[in-house]
Amino acid sequence: MDDTIKSYFANLEGEDKNLQYEAFQNIINATKEKVDWSYEVWDQMIGWLTDRDNHRRARAGQFLSALAISDPEKRMLHDFPALWEVTKDSKFVTARHTIQSIWKVGLAGQEQREMLLDHIIDRFKNGMDEKNYTLIRYDMIVGLKKLYDEVKDEQIKEIAMDLIEYEEDSKYQKKYMSAWK
Repeated sequence: MDDTIKSYFANLEGEDKNLQYEAFQNIINATKEKVDWSYEVWDQMIGWLTDRDNHRRARAGQFLSALAISDPEKRMLHDFPALWEVTKDSKFVTARHTIQSIWKVGLAGQEQREMLLDHIIDRFKNGMDEKNYTLIRYDMIVGLKKLYDEVKDEQIKEIAMDLIEYEEDSKYQKKYMSAWK
């Protein structure tokens, strides 16, 4: 890992909120492409998923989702349940940041995509008892659209349409459909 990336991770832990934010943005931007340093931070990010600091949990959720494309050993297949747990975090903002990023796991390959889709389908259909479930559903539908736009897999579109149809309230059906316009 080069010194620049190391400094970003160091700055995440610093006192200066502006430096933290800048470091976060730089890491997110770096992980839009495959990187060769994913395993240098992987275990630390896994640890952060359960850290008492919700900022660390949120960052770990977002970074690991993005690092899935840089995971030739397919560790994500094993570590996904821990990542998915953060989508149910007690702090809703932490959960939501992870939900909004987790679609990126589907970019890593077919096995990862199927695992992700299975979790999204199950959560969409069985998560009605969750607080803010309509917002969670919306974020998952938006994530499916982003994944579809990247990989152009018609199965993803079919799943999204089925889930939108599964919604009984026409107001929310309309809202979810807006993500696919």
